[in-house]
Amino acid sequence: MSFKVGDKICVLDQDIEGVVTSITAAAIEVETTFGFLMKFSARELLILPEEGLKVSNYDVAKIKHLKQDKKPNYKANVSKKERDVPKMEVDLHIGQLTNAINLSNFEMLNIQLDTAQRQLEFAISKKIQKVVFIHGVGAGVLKEELQYLFKRYDGIRVYEGDYKKYGLGATEVYITQQVSREV
Repeated sequence: MSFKVGDKICVLDQDIEGVVTSITAAAIEVETTFGFLMKFSARELLILPEEGLKVSNYDVAKIKHLKQDKKPNYKANVSKKERDVPKMEVDLHIGQLTNAINLSNFEMLNIQLDTAQRQLEFAISKKIQKVVFIHGVGAGVLKEELQYLFKRYDGIRVYEGDYKKYGLGATEVYITQQVSREV
């Protein structure tokens, strides 16, 4: 659909109408009926006809039918063991943990280790059996510090993460829950 400056438009999936004020390769700028300037892509806009937009109930029903999510008819075959094991992933990349810039390597490492320890203790308290710590490949400093952290806990087994899913940048921790029996 080609737009021209001055065209009256409406925005699909939103209750916005306005007039096209400028057109660039990246976006079409629209002045809304409330006086705001907004940018949209061409596929988000619809030119309003002179006599107004007329939509029948049939058209609305047809559009609703097209927008409904189609659910697949099949169920994925997941083993009972995989279904019953709650999984928890902790991404320790510094960009996921903080927005702060100009941190030293020492400060970044401490933030990552504090997060790992806090999440591990949360998993132990909630009886989560498997936790995957995503640390990335890098120089291996964080991975070694995590290994040292995990050795301080009893009942924890540490393995390399699933290579297909994480590559070499993850460590899986299995927590064996100790059941205390009182006699």
